[in-house]
Amino acid sequence: MLKIRMQGTKKDLHWFRRLLERNEGVEVKEVSEPFANKGTNKYFRMYAEVEKREKQTKEID
Repeated sequence: MLKIRMQGTKKDLHWFRRLLERNEGVEVKEVSEPFANKGTNKYFRMYAEVEKREKQTKEID
């Protein structure tokens, strides 16, 4: 499992979260809400826990 700290504008954080969640090779376990960074109103941080998704094999009927 990876623990990731992301930092950027709220718009950029939302974009990257959606990108992670749509990636078939990654399973997003948890994502925090945005936290304000001290000293700025523009940039925020979020934390995510992700795991490598195991490849699924096709079943033959």
